[in-house]
Amino acid sequence: MEKFDLAKTYKSYYTAQTKPELIEFEPVWYVTIEGIGDPDGDDFANATEALYTLSYSIKGICKSEGKDFTVAKLEGLWWVDGDSRNALEVPREQWRWKLLIRMPEFVTSERVEEARIKAKDKKKELKAIADIRFERLHEGSCVQMLHVGPYAIETDTLRQMEQFMEMNQVSIRGLHHEIYLSDPRKVEQSKMKTILRYPVQGAEVVKGRFLR
Repeated sequence: MEKFDLAKTYKSYYTAQTKPELIEFEPVWYVTIEGIGDPDGDDFANATEALYTLSYSIKGICKSEGKDFTVAKLEGLWWVDGDSRNALEVPREQWRWKLLIRMPEFVTSERVEEARIKAKDKKKELKAIADIRFERLHEGSCVQMLHVGPYAIETDTLRQMEQFMEMNQVSIRGLHHEIYLSDPRKVEQSKMKTILRYPVQGAEVVKGRFLR
């Protein structure tokens, strides 16, 4: 049985250049879970474990039906409520996040709910499984860039993206989006790769084209 690999099928979604670019994305289905607090805290860890547990449960059901797939990379949407400061200047305990794992198009809500029952039975202590949603996100036109290095120095990459947006007269219209290409448990901090992405408005998008 050939395993469906999202990263190979949707290469433009899982790759980015080391300078800002403007690109277009179609609607995408994910399993998602929301929370608030320090990403080094227990709530974040539990949410991540719950999301992976359900994703592998979905994979198992699909595999039994002849549609095996590789579980995709973890992603995150980040924001802060009611604070005009840059998010990195706000205490981490106030950070809000939505974690996502992309699903193949053949995954249905019925399969997700079937997998949820199995996942909850397998890990009864992991209550966060009940909070996971199956939803579609359409970001459309985006500015993105590959960040290489620790999460703590993303500021430099974000500054380049902001300058690019100003030059091309586009503005942010959605949440800060990160795709974690590297496993921090296995890769040195200086070599970690993360795609940073923002939905934008005010531009005619040519897929993969550098404007300025």
